[in-house]
Amino acid sequence: MAETRFNCGSVSEVGVYSLSEMGPGLRVSEHFTLEEFACSDGSDVVLIHPGLIQLLESIRLEIGGPLYINSAYRSHHHNSIIGGAKTSKHLYGLAADVRSPGIHPNQIAIFAERLNVGGIGHYENFTHLDVYGVNRRWRKD
Repeated sequence: MAETRFNCGSVSEVGVYSLSEMGPGLRVSEHFTLEEFACSDGSDVVLIHPGLIQLLESIRLEIGGPLYINSAYRSHHHNSIIGGAKTSKHLYGLAADVRSPGIHPNQIAIFAERLNVGGIGHYENFTHLDVYGVNRRWRKD
């Protein structure tokens, strides 16, 4: 059986969604809605790579319960306001910061390691996951 890798070589597969046209309740997968991936600044456009959706569904299955998205797609304006990295993968729909009740962020990172995730960032209250590149790891906890 081929090994699953949750990383992409380019952003060409990123889906472009519109909250106003598609509705915030649009299910982009079994457990996630479009609104969960939307920028918190109220932007209409939402970018999501399909590999990110698959990754979050896989993590949710692994932990056996809910997975909450703190931040996924970010507009350039919002990213600059919050002090996000200028090359943040959130800008391109390739990343999500997630948490799950009762599960330490480091445990989510351990699950993600098993799935060959592109980027994993350890933070005190959440785990950053992205599908860009390979083996990018950092700690800010």
